[in-house]
Amino acid sequence: MKFHGFVGPLLAVAIPLLLFEYLRTWSSLDVSMNHPHGHFYIVSSVALLATVIALMVGIAGSRLRNIEISFLSLAFISLAEMFTVHGFSTPGLVMSPSSLPGISAQLSVLLAALWLSLSSLSSDHPIVAWLSRWKHVLVPVWTVALGCFALIGILFPDMVSFVPWNRDPIRAIVTVTTIGLNLITMYRYYQSYRYSRFPLQLSIVYSSGWLIAAQLIMVSGKTWMLSWWLYHFLLLASMLVMIIGLVLQYASKKSISGAMKALFTKDPIERITNSISPSVKALILATETKDPYTAGHNFRVTMYALRLAEEMQASPEQLRALAQGAIVHDVGKINVPDSILNKPGRLTDEERTVIEQHPVKGYELCRNLGFMKEELQIIRSHHERWDGKGYPDKLQGEQIPLLARIIAVADVYDALSSNRSYRQARSHAETIAFLQEHKGTHFDPVCVEAWTRLCERDPQVYQYPARMIQEGGMPAAVAASGGVSI
Repeated sequence: MKFHGFVGPLLAVAIPLLLFEYLRTWSSLDVSMNHPHGHFYIVSSVALLATVIALMVGIAGSRLRNIEISFLSLAFISLAEMFTVHGFSTPGLVMSPSSLPGISAQLSVLLAALWLSLSSLSSDHPIVAWLSRWKHVLVPVWTVALGCFALIGILFPDMVSFVPWNRDPIRAIVTVTTIGLNLITMYRYYQSYRYSRFPLQLSIVYSSGWLIAAQLIMVSGKTWMLSWWLYHFLLLASMLVMIIGLVLQYASKKSISGAMKALFTKDPIERITNSISPSVKALILATETKDPYTAGHNFRVTMYALRLAEEMQASPEQLRALAQGAIVHDVGKINVPDSILNKPGRLTDEERTVIEQHPVKGYELCRNLGFMKEELQIIRSHHERWDGKGYPDKLQGEQIPLLARIIAVADVYDALSSNRSYRQARSHAETIAFLQEHKGTHFDPVCVEAWTRLCERDPQVYQYPARMIQEGGMPAAVAASGGVSI
């Protein structure tokens, strides 16, 4: 992970904790603020916002039947129900003083952290797979069970006090567990954010960070002191940032269901279409209009290249650049005359010169549209050769940007394994043999070996795109993404 990108969330955790310690150090500042009504209103606001989030996410989860979305909903259901208990048990307001406020506050953060961490796990994780067996009843059963516990706690507060939550070692265990679960959530969602750049992913990172700070202040602060109040405002901020993330996510997809589906999709086609920007989608449409084969080819190359880059342990930022650049790597061909582009026979020297200018034309077009450096390198250098005999810049070896070397392998693999009007496609084995024969001359040997190894281990890597994407046209997922109307 690039540390500098994580500075914001770390500061969001550190600053409230430093403020808390500062107030506690200067006792003259850390004054007593015994306001039961104010406490009830703040806590009720947190519970209300958590309920709104749970409903928004839960409705989308029920429509999509996605267990990870259900986990996200359960996190805020837990926080809402337990913080409602925390509000009703405010000392001196409705109920007599008891240990219930402290128990409900810690349970609210612990249970929210638990479900948030589960939502960050992959769908094939053993725990997720096990819970998936009850995905149809998980939300209602948990909601009712937690509601019954909350009601019992309010009616019979002494019954829930048998566990000494506010004393060590249980308090320490709960705190360490809560922090650990939230750190897992922050790490995994931030890794996803580096690739997809979805606002809700970043909101969850900040929300989880503030849950960590709230937990530490909760167990360390003295009731009713100014420093103690900080954790209530942190939980309120945690809910507000989630609402903002949901609104921004909704704005990008025009529906909560679409936003949630984009957030948790594992489908490689949707993964690509969800990550590309509107300007890229416009170029896809322009490319398809010019040459339907090129559009389908670009999409398949992107799918191959992403899997190859993952095999080579590329960073999320590199994967995002790869998705943005690979999908339009041949966009410069929109300036090539059809008579040359679709010529079945051998090209003349003049015609080949025109063709070999398409990386430069694409580079210039995308540079004017504000593409990033790594994306532009893909577009310009994907026809460079390892031995320096490629075009347009005659780059050699590692002078060629890594992502362009990856695209070169994916590009030629798809070109040789696809049917064209003037030739039949080669088989997978024949295409791999070609790549192996030309590694060290045309291709980076490391990229070829990684692609060969990946295909041997998982044949779906090359079988899925060929089966799911009709040659000569863009997949329906692009149209469905809302960025391109076909």
